[in-house]
Amino acid sequence: MGKTRLAGVVGDAVAGAFPGGAVFVDLVPIREDFVVQAVASALGVTERARQSLLPAIVDRLSQGRTLLVLDNCEHLLDPAAEFVEQILSACPDSTVLATSRERLAVPGEQVFPVAPLPSTTDAVALFHDRARAADPDFQADPAVIAELCTRLDGMPLAIELAAARSASLGVTGLLAAVTDMLRLLAGGRRTAGRHRSLRAVIDWSHDLLDDEERALFRRLSVFVGSFDLSAAVTVSRAGGPGTVADLLGRLVEKSLLVHVRGTPSRWRLLETVRAFAAEQLGTAGEEATLRQWHLRWAVATAAELERRPAEQPRADFHAVADDLRAALANCPAEPDTLAHQLARSLGHLAYAHRFLREAARHFARAAGHAPDPADAARDLRSAADCVVVVTNSSPAAFRQLLAAAERADAAGDGDARAVALARAVELANRFSSEPAAEIPQRRLRDLLDDAAGSGSPARQAVAAGLALARAWTAGGQWRDPDPELAVAAVAAARAAGDPVLVSAGLEAVSAAATRAGRLREAHRVATERIALLPLLPRDDPYAGPEIVDALHMAATYALAAGDLPAALAAAHRVQQDDLVSNHPYASASKLIAPLALTGQFAEAVRRADEMWTGWRRAGRPPAPWLAPPALAAALAHGLRGDGERFDRWRRQALEITGRADAEELPSLVPFLAFVDARVAVHHCRLDGAAALVRRAFDDHPQSRFTPYARAAAAELAVVAGLPDAVERLATAAPVCRENDWAMACLTRAAGRLHHDEERLVASVDAWERDGVRFERACTLLLLPARAADGRAELVALTRW
Repeated sequence: MGKTRLAGVVGDAVAGAFPGGAVFVDLVPIREDFVVQAVASALGVTERARQSLLPAIVDRLSQGRTLLVLDNCEHLLDPAAEFVEQILSACPDSTVLATSRERLAVPGEQVFPVAPLPSTTDAVALFHDRARAADPDFQADPAVIAELCTRLDGMPLAIELAAARSASLGVTGLLAAVTDMLRLLAGGRRTAGRHRSLRAVIDWSHDLLDDEERALFRRLSVFVGSFDLSAAVTVSRAGGPGTVADLLGRLVEKSLLVHVRGTPSRWRLLETVRAFAAEQLGTAGEEATLRQWHLRWAVATAAELERRPAEQPRADFHAVADDLRAALANCPAEPDTLAHQLARSLGHLAYAHRFLREAARHFARAAGHAPDPADAARDLRSAADCVVVVTNSSPAAFRQLLAAAERADAAGDGDARAVALARAVELANRFSSEPAAEIPQRRLRDLLDDAAGSGSPARQAVAAGLALARAWTAGGQWRDPDPELAVAAVAAARAAGDPVLVSAGLEAVSAAATRAGRLREAHRVATERIALLPLLPRDDPYAGPEIVDALHMAATYALAAGDLPAALAAAHRVQQDDLVSNHPYASASKLIAPLALTGQFAEAVRRADEMWTGWRRAGRPPAPWLAPPALAAALAHGLRGDGERFDRWRRQALEITGRADAEELPSLVPFLAFVDARVAVHHCRLDGAAALVRRAFDDHPQSRFTPYARAAAAELAVVAGLPDAVERLATAAPVCRENDWAMACLTRAAGRLHHDEERLVASVDAWERDGVRFERACTLLLLPARAADGRAELVALTRW
């Protein structure tokens, strides 16, 4: 009926009214599980660690009013309708224009029936246009053309197919031929209603093809999307490139094939025509053979794309992705070498293009097609790595690694079994958010013993994996590695020459140092991990968890050590990395605390609002790790004197955690106490100071924020004139030495207590060295000779 062309024209006409742009999504080659991927590809959106594609699409569409054209939804009614409902619910300013033979039946849908072309006007004009394309000298009686168009029910595709034959038959001959074909189809054979005329013309156009053209035509139906000349040659077996190119041109001239201009040229069958061609393929008894040829082409194509250097653009993947997926979907669920090769290649390609969940599914499917258990074990390990990158959680990956160990055992490979089990143990104590409930420590110790008895410790890779698992398990609880075993694990990983294992070992060292309060050491070691990143292959799932974790933890440990310039640099690096950037709330969250602590309040608040909006748009998932950034936003508002927003962000920080009380998260309490104490000092709100100081000095061994809390609370004790102020300063000193910000704050507090200008100047110098402008200005107020400079600076920093 011309729905696609109409939608394209409408989209072009109204694009200017949509600041976010107009995006066309061709759903013809898309299977029901890949609607979201199709839209993401059209929008240029990719998946990120801890973020699925749908939230990424929502985030993109929320940036401005956008028109989304979904073309040919009829074979995807349920998934398309579900997608549209989700998008319009989250992005009410977006508009969806869908073409379909059936309505989507979603709330707010307005149906515009596309009627046949009027036979005496538009239909005649279309016929003239297409006939002159075939014969520039074409002329005919408009009344005869109108009669022909009437017989064709005004259907654009039928008119184009008929017009393509006008040069050889003339309009009168066309009219006679079409009338005969319609008579043959009378009584409703094959199809009903006005589509009978389209079927008649396709039937008739096909009958006029010679044998070579017919063979190529039906064989091309195996492609669900567009294809290039090489693909047509490989799958059709119709001759060399010259012969096939000539046949493709002849099919284009007859309007049975569409030429998609570009470099290289591509062709495609309209879906109605492809369905007819597929029928002919089945009738010829060639379907099974063509499926196999198509699979072989897909395997070779995927392998060639995989071999390209990582820095080389891979835009060609999107052109063939739907056919690669279709070829794999057509494979029976059983061991098969070709299917295994394709599934594994698709896993790597999907991962490289940041379709992370899809990559995990392909690797898992590869394990099912694997011709031997050793290959299946490798595939399951890759699937597990993808899962960790996507979720930052271990239970699902843990199960896949146990399955990998079983397959390695079936292959008689004790070393591979040991490595898989050791990796499962390591991940369980690193990434699972609540491991005690899901994976008991006793079970992990048993698995580690099993791993040690399976592999050969003489193999360096096995020894390194076991050493790493031992380090992460020795403490007996989540994220409690043994410091000495962590150092040994790093040495074993270096001996094995595996930078991925070295990075994992260094994280164990940092985590152990943090547990012991050695925050500077944790920060220094995290910097070593960042130096390893160039050695980690970015498109290999094996390296993915370490890349993501190293980037996030570099920002985390820098903040814990009070090295705010490093924290800001690390946070900006998170925002620029294609595996972790553009997350609707995680990326922004890393910047908020260092921005607030350095006095960049406006930017901190802007980022916090961005984080909050993204978190809400994502469905408000419990995210305790977002609470410190939310509290940092409260700090920014509190220091500039906005009590209402200060209180609101304190409440929102708790809401983000999904808990009813901050006491349920002991690691959060010190940062909350820090924020309250720092705001109290700034505004001299001294009621309840003693209780707040006591809370800040409570023991919270799992928190990285204890130095901030104790420094701010010690200063509050001094300002409030509490009798234990001297004791608080002395108690805070050992902890604060591990944090630059805390040490500068404690130095200022001591200067206040003893009226020591030398210490106050030292504090000013420390703030200046780290770019902490607000605290520098506050400290200048305490120096009579420089107080005016401090006041001017504070006015500038707190003005919005």
